[in-house]
Amino acid sequence: MLKKTVANNKVVYLTYSIIDQNGAVFEQYDVPIGYVHGANSGLFEKIEATLAGHEEGERVEVILTPGDGFGQHQPELTFTDSIDNVPPQFRHVGASVSFENDAGESKEFRVTKIEDGKLTVDGNHPLAGQTVRFIVNIVDIRDATAEEIANGRPEDAGAPRLH
Repeated sequence: MLKKTVANNKVVYLTYSIIDQNGAVFEQYDVPIGYVHGANSGLFEKIEATLAGHEEGERVEVILTPGDGFGQHQPELTFTDSIDNVPPQFRHVGASVSFENDAGESKEFRVTKIEDGKLTVDGNHPLAGQTVRFIVNIVDIRDATAEEIANGRPEDAGAPRLH
């Protein structure tokens, strides 16, 4: 029996781990998720390109630099203020708060530090500025339907979170 290969217009189901630059597991997804290869699925381009030609059952490692993945850390997205100016429900590290600009665009910020009566929020992705390693396990591959190709994702699985 021929092994199935990752190629355009194939639904690919995978599990993955993201390892940060310190070697710690940042995220691990053990329930297979699917995407449609070559159909603008939202998967990082380097991961999709690396998976092309690999077979079902393979384990593939991909190194993403900031330019390939989560981008450079942007200092202008980090703000520090007196903790007294912050509502109590946001006064803990890890709290998430959404801010809206004058144009009505919303952005999520995380509380990253509380020190000396000051609270710091950061709108960067936690992995911004880092070179990370994705460990991807190809679980299953099948032909995509026309609708799945148009949507970039399979009907029976959520969009991949690898972005």
